[in-house]
Amino acid sequence: MKAESDERGRGAEPAAPEPATGDVTGRETDEPALGSRAPGFIKARRTLHLSWQVGVFVVGLAVVGAGIVMLPLPGPGWVVIFGGMAIWATEFVWAQLVLRWTKRKVTEAAQRALDPRVRRRNIILTTIGLVIIAALVGVYVWKYGIVMPWKIPR
Repeated sequence: MKAESDERGRGAEPAAPEPATGDVTGRETDEPALGSRAPGFIKARRTLHLSWQVGVFVVGLAVVGAGIVMLPLPGPGWVVIFGGMAIWATEFVWAQLVLRWTKRKVTEAAQRALDPRVRRRNIILTTIGLVIIAALVGVYVWKYGIVMPWKIPR
């Protein structure tokens, strides 16, 4: 009986944990591993870590909220929203995944924009748009003229 339990104990050695690749698909990347980036002494205490997460969430929520307010108002709304997401990504895996997806899509869009055919098409469309706007402004000025604000009759 003792021999059987000894054999079972020897045969069931724990497998060495695989190094984190930083990607949920299993592909090796240069991205850091997912998870909390809180200091070790904070992660060691559950209550302190939960308080830390609540604080990070509240700060990130305030920054994202300010970015949403800046979308219709003057200010760098999207930049501030992504800044809030980056704050959340220091602690929450879902925010890290959203930021990785966003970075990947922005990189793909930048690569597509550098394609000579796409650049040529964008330049042609921009030129056509500017010509149409100039024509509309010309028609307006021809029809109504230009009246300076200080010469408007009362």
